[in-house]
Amino acid sequence: MSTQDKDELLAQAARLRTEGQPERAREQLLALTTRFPDAADVAYQTAWVHDVLGLEAEAVPYYERCLQLPGLGEEDRRGAVLGLGSTYRGLGRYGQAVDTLRGGVAEFPEDGALRSFLAMALYNIGEHHEAMEILLRLVATTSTDPYVARYRRAIEHYAGDLDEST
Repeated sequence: MSTQDKDELLAQAARLRTEGQPERAREQLLALTTRFPDAADVAYQTAWVHDVLGLEAEAVPYYERCLQLPGLGEEDRRGAVLGLGSTYRGLGRYGQAVDTLRGGVAEFPEDGALRSFLAMALYNIGEHHEAMEILLRLVATTSTDPYVARYRRAIEHYAGDLDEST
């Protein structure tokens, strides 16, 4: 099977997943992983379809593999880091979730979704102050709510020290 065939089958599997046929996509992707065990894009799509099917534990090794292999594009890498961190969190593997998501935020600091999931994982390990700081800064910098915008400086100020009083 050529790389072009792989790419066509991979695109077809992604379409099946998005069109509500994740079981068929999974079958196709598992076959592709057998033929292309070192293809980061195949591992990523295989991880994703397992997540869609609620098979989070089965998704983890595919996420881990796709992030270790070369060749994953930037957007797919971003999605894989978020997927792995979120999946770790969903499985109760909070420390691994925090480590993965911290790495993602360091690599993609502008990604608000990564910061949101990091805040959730931090909450799960009892790091409530840091979680709140991340979320408050995210709200302050991304909200289109005119009332949030009006108080942006104050929100950002207090995000750094929620225990501060005036």
